[in-house]
Amino acid sequence: MTAAVLLQQYGKLFQRTGKPVLDLACGTGRNGLYLQQQQIPTIFADKNQTALTSIAAVPGTDAKNCWQVDFEDGQQQLQPNSYQGVVVFRYLHRPLINDIKQAVCSGGIVIYETFTVENRQFGRPNRDAFLLQLGELKEMFSDWECLHYFEGIERDPDRAIAQIVCRKL
Repeated sequence: MTAAVLLQQYGKLFQRTGKPVLDLACGTGRNGLYLQQQQIPTIFADKNQTALTSIAAVPGTDAKNCWQVDFEDGQQQLQPNSYQGVVVFRYLHRPLINDIKQAVCSGGIVIYETFTVENRQFGRPNRDAFLLQLGELKEMFSDWECLHYFEGIERDPDRAIAQIVCRKL
């Protein structure tokens, strides 16, 4: 299970001390586990308790760093200035974007990659709620320093994505 290429390229922006990085909608934890292997404090957040239990069973992972949460039910919010960074891959819940931005401390980093509307040609996801409009991700973080931006088609497997790496000013 290999971490996302974008995280491998930009994960060095995170510090080994201080506030943790939040792996939001972490799924099986591949990206957060990569950060943890780099000695970066990491919190795993997902609604799937089975996945979190598997992550907690990985040697060196503390179960208290596995947070079962459904951000879409509106019951939980991210606390302001709690994280040195947030990583999000293959997940989009637009009402959460402002919470993500507030949860990152000044100078902190967001690494975000998810699907765009062009992904319909490749199959799922294909619902508007799960797909970014063209330029939407960049606009969401337009008040941050953009360190990397890509929007287009990636191959092997074929998918249409947008990705951003940005720093909170």
